[in-house]
Amino acid sequence: MRPVLLIAVLSLYSWQGVTAYAADSIPKTESIVVTASRTPTAELNTVGNITRLSAEKIQLADAVHPYELAVQIPNTWITRGNGQEQLTSIRSPTLTGAGSCGAFLVMEDGIPSRPTGFCNVNQLFELPSTLANSLEVIRGPANALYGSNGLHGTINVLLPEPGQAASTRVSLETGSNDYWQGQFVWDSGQGESAWNAGLILDHDGGYRDDSGYDQGKLFVKNQQETSNGLLTFGLSGSWLNQDTAGFITGENAYKEDNRFRNENPGAYRDAYSLRLSAGWMPDPGPVWAPEYKIYLRNSDMDFRMHFLPGQPREQNNQTSIGGMFLSRRNIWENTLLTIGIDTEITTGHLDQYQKDPTVSDPPGNGWVENPRPSGQQYNYDADSYLLAGYANLQVPITSRWELQAGLRAEFLHYNYDNKMINGNTDANGNDCLDTPFPSIGGGKCLYQRPADRTDNFSNLAPNIGALYRFNASTVGFANAVRGFRAPQATELYRLQKDQTSADINSVKLDSIETGIRHQSERLQLEMVTFYMKKSNFIFRDSDGFNVDDGKSKHYGIEANIDWRITDPMYLSLVGSYTKHKYDFSRDAGLGEIITKGNEIDAAPKALASARLGYEVDFGLAELEWVYSDAYFMDAANTARYDGHDLLNLRLVATPTDNWSVALRITNLTDKKYADRADLFSTTNEYRYFPGHEREAYLQISWKTGGQ
Repeated sequence: MRPVLLIAVLSLYSWQGVTAYAADSIPKTESIVVTASRTPTAELNTVGNITRLSAEKIQLADAVHPYELAVQIPNTWITRGNGQEQLTSIRSPTLTGAGSCGAFLVMEDGIPSRPTGFCNVNQLFELPSTLANSLEVIRGPANALYGSNGLHGTINVLLPEPGQAASTRVSLETGSNDYWQGQFVWDSGQGESAWNAGLILDHDGGYRDDSGYDQGKLFVKNQQETSNGLLTFGLSGSWLNQDTAGFITGENAYKEDNRFRNENPGAYRDAYSLRLSAGWMPDPGPVWAPEYKIYLRNSDMDFRMHFLPGQPREQNNQTSIGGMFLSRRNIWENTLLTIGIDTEITTGHLDQYQKDPTVSDPPGNGWVENPRPSGQQYNYDADSYLLAGYANLQVPITSRWELQAGLRAEFLHYNYDNKMINGNTDANGNDCLDTPFPSIGGGKCLYQRPADRTDNFSNLAPNIGALYRFNASTVGFANAVRGFRAPQATELYRLQKDQTSADINSVKLDSIETGIRHQSERLQLEMVTFYMKKSNFIFRDSDGFNVDDGKSKHYGIEANIDWRITDPMYLSLVGSYTKHKYDFSRDAGLGEIITKGNEIDAAPKALASARLGYEVDFGLAELEWVYSDAYFMDAANTARYDGHDLLNLRLVATPTDNWSVALRITNLTDKKYADRADLFSTTNEYRYFPGHEREAYLQISWKTGGQ
């Protein structure tokens, strides 16, 4: 309860500050956000929660992994795997297995980074977030302007706009475990045709045996002013070559001296992504103000599935093209109507291959009920097209009250083409009762390949909200939103055992929230309470079928406080206290028993972090505290991880206007902890990703120009 009391005390103290500063003007640099409305909007005019990390916060964190940015966002936990791997949690437990992917909408400059239905739980490593101008997060479902995948949360990485000021920034960093990083950011300055670009290259030797990665990310943007509007172009991409270390096993293995061992030395992940976009914003007409965007995306990934018996190799790729049209108009005094259409066409492919057959789990410990044959296990194409339309209306009722209402209709079509033999056999059509498994007797092959088919999903999602202005610097809001998530291609076509088709529906999540937001010269505060019910969530049942009759409920309180205590000192605090519970009972098989009212596993009740800093002209010092509460490691609530506290230190010196030196020390006390803890119910095996030991990073930066 330690962080809960801290959050409550500081929130109360800060609320007293709201009263004290109520007469203050809005800050000179007013906080502007774009994600909630798809256009620059004052944060005080935003209905619903939103968190924005500024370029200054992003550069100070200098995150090696997205986890290090997520700790600054309330009720958000991006769990570290190994290397750049991650699992995302926003107002949710850490979702794993069937149904876990696609619960979060990840965007770059307002464009989804992946096509609907073709998500990857690790997709944040594709985006150059370290180079971003800002990062915005909406917790829970967003409004009608966004569709499928924005179920539990939306992350928007906003890259710098070209033409801010002529400038160049170069940095070089070195750190523990043979870590090296180089950054380059450039802006051409203002002009009719302005350009900017950014590049980041990383090498990490790995803190665990036989691990590490090389990584690169880049972006290039152009903005051209014409006689009748603004034309924009963008390119961004990434590549990753990673040697991966998987779980370590054994109760409390993360505390052992050999916790950095690698029990899966052959695991790897190679990934590539490329995104192109163009936008046209004509000068507003007498009635409508339209915007147009088109985009092309491609991603390719090859990795060893080290978390499965037999460790098969998966290769997947997706290519998609899409368009976004949006237009706004005032239909009467100060009443804004926004309408839009989103569309995309995608072609995707998945291939799974295993070198040697698996007849025991783990090998040598006894025969498995459903053997995994060697050779090709899946090989299919899945194409899709999406069409969505939406409308959103903002209506001022009085000078203090404003209402907002929206509606989105979305249609998604899949066309699936199996490139192998249909059914539950090996690649040559042999049943697993026969060759190459003549001696084990009993059991079918694990993997099932459905016959060619098409699937359609239609969703309708409303939202309604209200904003109340207490004064020029304080507002309250209430919001009711329905979120949805269409089934992903892998949930429909990557089946097991006797399931010949997955007749599953879209996941639904109904959310209500109330909150208060304050912004003044010395204090920025947002406090939110929420309640959400999810239905049709997808999981694998005791028969190995992908089913959609799961239910859960989620409720809690969140706080986000930035307080300038004095001119040199500041305090930043984010925290949440949340409960995530199963709302149904089911034997999910493999020893996983779900009971209504049980807490969902991998769902800490309390998450918190605080940053106390001292900032002067020649530099700053910042001490960061990060807290993760205890949580259950299995659905039956029989095993528990105790949680942890971490301390991080950041020091920055700027001896001249052009040069700066930064030192970061993470896990200052060298605590033994787990980034992720899990109980594999099939074998009652404790599994962990061990946390990083104390690490130090030194960066030298040079810049010229700028504002």
